[in-house]
Amino acid sequence: MKYTEVKHGRTFVLRLEQGDLIPDDIEKFAAEHCIDSGVVYLLGGVDKGSKMVSGPVDGDDVKVNMPLNINDIENVHESIGVGTIFLNEEDKPILHLHAAAGREKDTITGCTRVGVNVWMYMEVVIVEFIDCNARRKVDGKSGFTLLEVGE
Repeated sequence: MKYTEVKHGRTFVLRLEQGDLIPDDIEKFAAEHCIDSGVVYLLGGVDKGSKMVSGPVDGDDVKVNMPLNINDIENVHESIGVGTIFLNEEDKPILHLHAAAGREKDTITGCTRVGVNVWMYMEVVIVEFIDCNARRKVDGKSGFTLLEVGE
């Protein structure tokens, strides 16, 4: 295990609206407000046409361009999610957020990185970390972009 201790900075409350896109609009907000790292909570509606990744097709496959399970959301869903923002090697804030989106008895859980469209509105809370040395870096061994801490 590697770790770093951080302090809490600013807290932002966002209202995303119909047609806003996750992760793009949260990353754009973070860049505009100089949020280098933090935790993100969200609650609200996910629109049809959204997509979420629920891991690789083959759980033993650890290649960078492995086939992924990409789930299409075909109708409006309620959702809740949590994620983190950290700078990548180009000093760009990158959101890694997992969410569960449900409608009636069906639920899809996964990563929002391939694009989730907001339906009507979504509440987002960002708690900024300060004095944080964690970053997203490409791992030389696996090729994946991973969180590096404690350096």
